[in-house]
Amino acid sequence: MPVGHPPRGGPLGRTRGRLSASALTAYLRCPKQWFLSYQLGMRGPVRPSQILGIVLEDAVCDLMMMHPPKVESFEILEQWARQQIPALADTAMERGSGMWTEVLWKSSEDAWDDVSLSSLQERINGGLSLFLEEVRSCHEAGGGPYLEQRRAGEQPFTVPEPCLGLAPTFPLPDKVRDGQFRSWEAPSSPQWSANGNDVTWHEAWECARPWFKDPRVHQPQRLYHPEGWASGELDLVLRWDGKTRIVDIKSGNTASAFSSSLEHQLRFYAWLWHETHGGELVHGMEGWYLESSERVSFAVPTQEEIGQLTAAYQGYHSAMQDHSGGVIAFPASNEEACKLDAAGCSWCLVGRSDGVWTLPEPFEWVGALPKIETKQPYAPLRQVQGKVSVRGRLTGAWGPMPNHFSEHVLGAVLVVGDQHITVEESEPGACPNLHELLEQEVVLIDALPGVWRDQARLYVDARTQMVSLSEVADKDMPELTRLGLLRTRANVRGHVLSINRRSGKRVDGKPWTMMSLMLWDGDHVAEVVAFGASINQRLLSLRPGDGLAMTGAELGWRSGILQLRIDNRKTRVETF
Repeated sequence: MPVGHPPRGGPLGRTRGRLSASALTAYLRCPKQWFLSYQLGMRGPVRPSQILGIVLEDAVCDLMMMHPPKVESFEILEQWARQQIPALADTAMERGSGMWTEVLWKSSEDAWDDVSLSSLQERINGGLSLFLEEVRSCHEAGGGPYLEQRRAGEQPFTVPEPCLGLAPTFPLPDKVRDGQFRSWEAPSSPQWSANGNDVTWHEAWECARPWFKDPRVHQPQRLYHPEGWASGELDLVLRWDGKTRIVDIKSGNTASAFSSSLEHQLRFYAWLWHETHGGELVHGMEGWYLESSERVSFAVPTQEEIGQLTAAYQGYHSAMQDHSGGVIAFPASNEEACKLDAAGCSWCLVGRSDGVWTLPEPFEWVGALPKIETKQPYAPLRQVQGKVSVRGRLTGAWGPMPNHFSEHVLGAVLVVGDQHITVEESEPGACPNLHELLEQEVVLIDALPGVWRDQARLYVDARTQMVSLSEVADKDMPELTRLGLLRTRANVRGHVLSINRRSGKRVDGKPWTMMSLMLWDGDHVAEVVAFGASINQRLLSLRPGDGLAMTGAELGWRSGILQLRIDNRKTRVETF
């Protein structure tokens, strides 16, 4: 089964605390850039190639979902398949153009107008050629071990490979609204021969079809480590011959600056498969490069190497969680700025010492931004109230329930006299022992103040200590903050360094939209986010270098790092 249910963190489960293949490879290339991008949320401008990777992969999958007609030879099968590509390329171009239009910060060096329809056709053709190699091998193997089972109308796998006419497999089917009323009928269906006959070429296509991320499924299709600290989403799983080969699709070629990360990525997937499939080892690892129509294979990890990878990944995960928290200073000094210029390096190259900047060409504009003057009612980001310690009775346990990111978290209520405040995990799994001291007097040390729907709350994470009051000696009692003195909002102003907008569907199919930007006051940065109706035209018109002032921004925290949230009812926004 190439997909699983998250052991914690809810169905979206895409927390910044989990180890993923992309986070791992970014960390191995440059830990500083990994922190700025994956933990802080500081991204660079979007390039067309990033969108091409998405639409081309979907186009190749759309092609493999089709059912070929009865054919007598490989040449006729290939001719039929090649004829489908122009329409798929048109759809990919239209979809990519729409995605490019939605991008708020585009690369100045590239434009979608530079993308040619012929280049899309060539890359889809490249993906088809790679798949047809599997069809040939399947035909030579007599259709593989599952041919007769498929001819009988049976599925050999718990999660079948996506194809037209077959209902998709939703990881959480009970969350799909009106799922029983949907129709998945297709204009064509598989053409099977009678049992005992030699395999035909169109049957070889049907048998060789891999599992891949179903474009019709809006829910995440990931594997989750049983302990919850790692997850990954596979592109393709080849299994027609009774063996398991994992494949990652790349839209470019092997000369890409990121190609050296492919083996690390595939080894992570192979390890994750082992951890989620009862110790099963995969039989192959491949990268499919669409532009060059090239297949790159790597040796799979042995059982001994799997154990070594487990230790290594646990070490990386632990190091990733041991990052700075609170309000993050930016930029680093010139001495601490990244010098390696590895693939993916961007903001980590920016440095400043005694007013002297080190700036890569794409970010030279940062050094020309005027100094931010902070006057009342505004305050520097460094003055935002960070961690606090409080005491009270822990009661009213709830969860796991969705937070505003639709991630399932634990919560409780802290009662202090006649006051009470909600205590909630900052992200899934951040404080799994939250319910262990229920109905006891406790001291929360290094909790994070915030607000949600006008109500103050305390967020807890892995750095927060929850101790029974009876176990805290007077001399060890930290300085406590009264609930009435918690600061849950901030008035700040600064320059926008990066900006991004994302949208999609929740597990129940309802749409969501999120906008995030990095606000810099000259010395520190903080992520600012807005959801749904809080995203107005003024925010959408912002671009890097613009000024933004906010009063009444809500305090929030992601992985222990400050995050400011815009509430259209309470937050006043001005641009300059």
